[in-house]
Amino acid sequence: MSDKIARLIAQLICFGFDDHYARFRSITQGAQTRFEGELWKAGQQLHRERINLYEDSVAQTVTKVRAEYPSMTEVDPELWRLVKKSFCRLMLQHRQPELAETFFNSVFCHLFDRQYYHNEYIFVDSYADEILAVRDSHAYASYYPRMDGFETNIHEILKSFGLKQPFEDLQRDVERLRDSFYKQSAVTIGPEDNLRIDILGNLFFRNKAAYVVGRVVSKDAQQPCVVPILINDNHELYIDALLMDASDVSIVFGFARSYFMVDTVDPSGIVRFLKELMPNKRKSELYNAIGLHKHGKTVFYRDLLHHLKDSADKFVIAPGIEGMVMTVFTLPSYPYVFKIIKDKFAPSKQNTKQGVKEKYQLVKQHDRAGRMADTLEYRHVALPRSRFADELVEELLKVAPSEVSLDGDDVIIGHLYIERRMTPLNLYLDTATPAQAADAIVDYGLAIKEIAATNLFPGDMLHKNFGVTRVRRVVFYDYDEVCYLDECNFRKIPEAQTLEQEMASEPWYSVHPSDVFPEEFRHFLVTDKVDKRVFEDTHGDLLTPQYWQGLQMRLKDGYVEDVFPYHENKRFSFQYGDDI
Repeated sequence: MSDKIARLIAQLICFGFDDHYARFRSITQGAQTRFEGELWKAGQQLHRERINLYEDSVAQTVTKVRAEYPSMTEVDPELWRLVKKSFCRLMLQHRQPELAETFFNSVFCHLFDRQYYHNEYIFVDSYADEILAVRDSHAYASYYPRMDGFETNIHEILKSFGLKQPFEDLQRDVERLRDSFYKQSAVTIGPEDNLRIDILGNLFFRNKAAYVVGRVVSKDAQQPCVVPILINDNHELYIDALLMDASDVSIVFGFARSYFMVDTVDPSGIVRFLKELMPNKRKSELYNAIGLHKHGKTVFYRDLLHHLKDSADKFVIAPGIEGMVMTVFTLPSYPYVFKIIKDKFAPSKQNTKQGVKEKYQLVKQHDRAGRMADTLEYRHVALPRSRFADELVEELLKVAPSEVSLDGDDVIIGHLYIERRMTPLNLYLDTATPAQAADAIVDYGLAIKEIAATNLFPGDMLHKNFGVTRVRRVVFYDYDEVCYLDECNFRKIPEAQTLEQEMASEPWYSVHPSDVFPEEFRHFLVTDKVDKRVFEDTHGDLLTPQYWQGLQMRLKDGYVEDVFPYHENKRFSFQYGDDI
């Protein structure tokens, strides 16, 4: 009898996942229609809906399990071992076994207490990885320039995606692709070389662009190739660039970018392909990049557990200025930071714990424009006490006793955010050369502008809330004061009418909580005299209410800014002197 019940429960969870992934794909499959129809606002809304879809699907499946088996209030060890075993059988022929595993874990963890979260009942170690290791991937198609001709291949590739909108000048774009390819190619190209181009079978959609993703392979090497396709003001398609440098491609798939929409029945095949293009990227990042962030969390956590087994250093308080809302710690040998919301905030902070969580979720769902770090959110995390510095444990128990507790040999964290570790901008500027500091200050102002262009106001824009990545890109990572730009009232500071008003230590004029005075930014955004001059020369418009009011008007009129995840000089319009 237990065998039969176990099979039925396993099937119920598997059906729940299949229904979820069908809904996920339904949203994703509409991306091409929205792209060609320039339905940018609809795309943003569906991006948010797709992120929220997973929790809704898990909740529905949990409800069905409880409805079918109302007496199941505690784990029956024998039964759930059989459930997991039955689920493994179902995975043998499943098209997305790794995603289904994660879904199984989520359902179980919603049903039962943390004490049962180990490999006996859930997939702490992956069974799907063994299945996928012996499967062939059919995620890409191959083209052979030597046999068919480069231009013919390009036409075939573009035709394969079924784009309905006409190109502005397809022959011009193909010629530019050909010329750029030969300039950038690092692989052997000769009459004797059997050059091959592998192209993933579906376009990658994000913001206002569609991306062709592939690689060039010769007998000596392989090289990535990514081609962004955009739409001009006449509603015609055009190819904007050819990216073949691994660092450029890595930035396109960066952790501060929004998730792509790319339809696939074989996500592991896509991730395997991308991993070969970007070997330094973690699999978790690549699953995140294609919108499968829940499985990305699972892969990341497994990677963390493996790292803890293979390392010996301890978690310590992260360098930088202590936060007023969060305590941040890190493992020096691991390139991430771990953030816990404090129980009590500094008096100047008016937010609540729930409010902070909502801010982080807002950013998760929003267009992050390559300027806001992605966060992985976990609950009920157990980490070995032996890996924590004593002073860190004391600090966590002092500032967040409702979130942190000790249980035997473990530190239990009720709610945890994990982000990529960066050098805080204030610390970076302390040791930067004058040229490096100037570049960082310019990029800092650009980061503020690009975040604002997505209809978000960062709120607290102090240097300590921005980080510098390994490629020296400035990224925002502290979201507790983020709000929509249209919620702000940007004002000019009224001129004082009397000496008393001019000398007053507090504003003599009325100030509403939503009021923002950009003139005040010059007193705290940049304090060093040289850096301040650099900032005001390049981004002085940020210090005027007119800049922010003008941006609000454009956003209100429905304008969606272009966000290019590659440098301006990579664009064909820049290289060929076209009007941009």
